[in-house]
Amino acid sequence: MRARWKLAAVQMNVHFADKLRNLQRMRQALREAASQGAHLVIFPECCLTGYVFDDKSAALALAEPIPGPSTVELSLICREHEVFVIYGLLERDHERLYNSCVLVGPEGVVASYRKVHLPYIGVDRFATPGDRPFTVHELPGIRLGMHICYDGSFPESARVLALLGADLIVLVTNWPHTAACSAQCIPTCRALENHVYFAAVNRVGEEGGFRFIGQSRIASPTGETIAVAEHDQETILYAEIEPSMARKKHRIIVPGKHEINRLADRRPEFYAVLTQMAPETFRRPPSSASSATILPS
Repeated sequence: MRARWKLAAVQMNVHFADKLRNLQRMRQALREAASQGAHLVIFPECCLTGYVFDDKSAALALAEPIPGPSTVELSLICREHEVFVIYGLLERDHERLYNSCVLVGPEGVVASYRKVHLPYIGVDRFATPGDRPFTVHELPGIRLGMHICYDGSFPESARVLALLGADLIVLVTNWPHTAACSAQCIPTCRALENHVYFAAVNRVGEEGGFRFIGQSRIASPTGETIAVAEHDQETILYAEIEPSMARKKHRIIVPGKHEINRLADRRPEFYAVLTQMAPETFRRPPSSASSATILPS
């Protein structure tokens, strides 16, 4: 059981609809990160296929089941180097399309996650909303949960994972140029709010009229940035984390005078409105290019 985990966040360019080229880049980066001592290597959202699809059939043609071809291939590298990997892909389940990510290790697929919150942009216009509860997965010495892009904009998502015992929340994402504030604020805010490590891994490059901004970031349980790419170029970020630090929820700033615990100090009896349907005025209009407001994820 490891007391410290070395993370590698692979900020990569993704080539639209070119799975072979993207998978080759992932294999290369996975081996490079492993050679630098990484225990968990994280790739962006939809890094196998690209994101800006204009119809469901084209996306389904490139989607794959979980387990599937890419999980089998990457698990072989994980076994060779004793590492774990998280990456985003399009998942096909019969005729349903999911924007998913998968956790793979030396023994194959450990877990997968289907994006719960879908913005009206790119492939998410055609995807089925995630149908599984938020879950924390335990590896030797660390407990982690997975999110995808727009999920990070909903603090309830990260809070659920924190309450389930996550030490680390991983957000694989495709933040475009309109999401600079998300890239700068979400990782630190979610880490601080829940006293967990938070790793947001974004892509770079251009696709379908969108420019993806990189700016991947890893934050500590106190909200401090411990690794960041303040640019839109390919790179691999590294950070060592101590899961035990995320489990010390009771923070003593000044003994007996200033102490906080952001989970124990909650007042759930006042939060019932959070689980109610949004009022009509907040609901999205019918999805169409003319009536929907397209926002960054």
